[in-house]
Amino acid sequence: MNDPTPALRTTPLDTEHRALGGKMVPFAGWEMPVQYPAGIQAEHRAVREAAGLFDVSHMGEFYLEGPEALALLLEVAVNDASKVEVGQAQYSALCTPEGTVIDDLLVYRTAPDAFLLVVNASNRDTDWRWISEHAQGRDLTLEDRSDRMALLALQGPKAEAVLAPLVEMDAGPAFPMAPRSPDLTELGYYRFTQARVAGVGALVARTGYTGEDGFELYLPWDEAPRVWAALMDAGEPHGILPAGLGARDSLRLEVGYPLYGNDLDREHTALEAGLGWIVKLGREGDFVGKAALARQKEAGLSRRLVGLRLEGRGFPRPGYPVVSEAGAEVGVVTSGTVSPSLGEGIALAWVPADLAASGTRLGVRVRDRDLPATVERPPFYTQGSIRR
Repeated sequence: MNDPTPALRTTPLDTEHRALGGKMVPFAGWEMPVQYPAGIQAEHRAVREAAGLFDVSHMGEFYLEGPEALALLLEVAVNDASKVEVGQAQYSALCTPEGTVIDDLLVYRTAPDAFLLVVNASNRDTDWRWISEHAQGRDLTLEDRSDRMALLALQGPKAEAVLAPLVEMDAGPAFPMAPRSPDLTELGYYRFTQARVAGVGALVARTGYTGEDGFELYLPWDEAPRVWAALMDAGEPHGILPAGLGARDSLRLEVGYPLYGNDLDREHTALEAGLGWIVKLGREGDFVGKAALARQKEAGLSRRLVGLRLEGRGFPRPGYPVVSEAGAEVGVVTSGTVSPSLGEGIALAWVPADLAASGTRLGVRVRDRDLPATVERPPFYTQGSIRR
């Protein structure tokens, strides 16, 4: 009998992960390192205090170009892509007509009529079909470059010191689709440039998913091992560590960044999920989900995604019930951990809107114990090195 389970894909750095002792696990159809021998706590601390290097080559990259590229983005994404300058990135989301979330994504404007869209690996095929459907009949080119682009994330307060000696800002790029910054130190938050990193043409973006300063490097797939090795060598005097999915999750949760499939999904709207700041209901023109979200905003929300801080080190895992002070189940944890930086349990959770105000006393049922918790607006960790 044939095994119906599809084989897991591997990134171009699979050999490097195994040589470093990475513990490989299935994730979104890929085999990825969840941690290395130093452990999640050490990797987490390295990113907060020095630098960590992540392989996120499983992410999807779509390239959109043409006279109607912006019009397509304004139709399918909730943020206002017309406000994005060339060389700037924007956080956005794709929604259903009901306003629920298909995916969150990053939009990089590489030219007046060209954009790089970076989507979650688990939603790559879904997003491609959705965007392609809305692109029909438009004067544009849409290309899936996911299998040709690797993505490394160098994160931490020493990330710039690690990367700077390897960067040639005035050299010709592999991707002729981005502006040039005169100097890495002048590259602002959510800005990007073309450059060469360890001799490899790259798109270098000052973005990340950790709450720390850092860079995301878009590279030719086959060149990723060369750049990985150069970054690890350059970072050794600074205390760099390779970092896996475990540290990536605890880092993003400390600053309240949502994870699709946990905190964002098709069952909840962008407004309920706390993404109202990117939903531009006031901009001209229609977008998918606009009418439903406008109606919901006017009527008021019945539920919200909130942050919870537990008293002590209780571990609030996804799926654990959230309870009222009287012990009644009122919600559910979507993401949770014991914060390595704070030494306390932290979580994101769905609760009724009337229990969503900061300071509201609730609890998380961990096995048979109700651990006290307080609603708190993320970020939980506020000492990050991001330069805004």
